[in-house]
Amino acid sequence: MAMKLLTTNTESGDASSEFTSSIDSTYKLYIFSFYDINPATDGSHFLVNFSTDGGSNYNMTKTTTTFLAYNEEDDGGRGLTYQTGFDVAQSTADHKLAVGVGNLADESCGGNLWLFNPSNTTYIKHFYSTFSSTYLGNEAYQRHTAGYINSTDDIDAVIFKMDSGNMDGVIKLYGVG
Repeated sequence: MAMKLLTTNTESGDASSEFTSSIDSTYKLYIFSFYDINPATDGSHFLVNFSTDGGSNYNMTKTTTTFLAYNEEDDGGRGLTYQTGFDVAQSTADHKLAVGVGNLADESCGGNLWLFNPSNTTYIKHFYSTFSSTYLGNEAYQRHTAGYINSTDDIDAVIFKMDSGNMDGVIKLYGVG
C-alpha cells in the first residue's frame, strides 16, 4: 500500500490544528503523523475530535479505550496500566491522545492516528492512535487508544488541540491506498 502526503500543518503558537479538506472518499485509510507537538502550558493534554460538517462543529459521539506503558527517568517506577479515567463512553467530549505533556525543549509528544473509511455512510468509523510523550519532564509514556465514532455520517474534518494554551509542532495527513 502506498502512502500519499495530502497536507502538512505546521503550528507555531497556534490554538489548534484543523484538517478541513482532503478527508473524502478517495482513500479508505487516513493516517495523521505528529512531530514534536509541544504545548505552551506545561502538563497539557493533546486532544482530538471529529466533524461531519466541514469543521463547523467538532462534537462527534465517541467511545474509546486507553492503556499506557511508562518508565520514570530516575528508574523509580514503571508499568503498564489501563486508564479508565481517560476513556470516553458515548461522549462528544474531546478525546485525550497524550496527557500531561511537558513544555520544555526536551519534552513533547509524537505519534500517529489511523482513521478508517471516514466517508463510508453505512458503518461507524474506527480509529486508533499510538503516542510517545514526555510526561511533565520525568516519565517516558507510550499511550495506545482505540475507539470508534458512533455515526454513519461522513467524517470530513478533524481537529487537534491542547486542553490549555497553544502549541507548536507539525502534523502531516496521509492517504493510504
